[in-house]
Amino acid sequence: MMRLIRRKRSFLLVAILGIIFDQLTKYIVVQNFAEVGDTLPLWQNVFHFTYVINTGAAFSFFRGQVDILRWISLIVSFILVIFVWHSPKITLLEQLGYGFILSGAVGNGIDRFLFGYVVDFLDFRLINFPVFNVADVAINFGVVILLICSFTASSKPERKN
Repeated sequence: MMRLIRRKRSFLLVAILGIIFDQLTKYIVVQNFAEVGDTLPLWQNVFHFTYVINTGAAFSFFRGQVDILRWISLIVSFILVIFVWHSPKITLLEQLGYGFILSGAVGNGIDRFLFGYVVDFLDFRLINFPVFNVADVAINFGVVILLICSFTASSKPERKN
């Protein structure tokens, strides 16, 4: 069991640190903004911290479907843990990718279970992008890492014995 944990520790470390960082940043936003909708321009009309609550998924899809989304995030989290835990050979890069995705799913899942919504605050106004949070960044970062893994794995020629 300990050998298995050592082999998967990068996955666990990234997931745990990502969850902590996500929850810490959301806590800081909630504690430092008086009310939802308040904004702090870091670069006027380009990047702001804006306190928003989101009852939907990414980009506010499925708005108001909190019950479904909380269970989806829980199920996805369990599937990711089981998949990584039982994968006989998983590269370090794959561990990192799955760890980032798990941290984002759990981070937003915690918000959905505790509050019924997700706290978003990263507001790129230059490109009129929806407000998002650290968990969303982690999920996207994890997906990019796994895409890189899939392209590098498929681009290597197979050796014939």
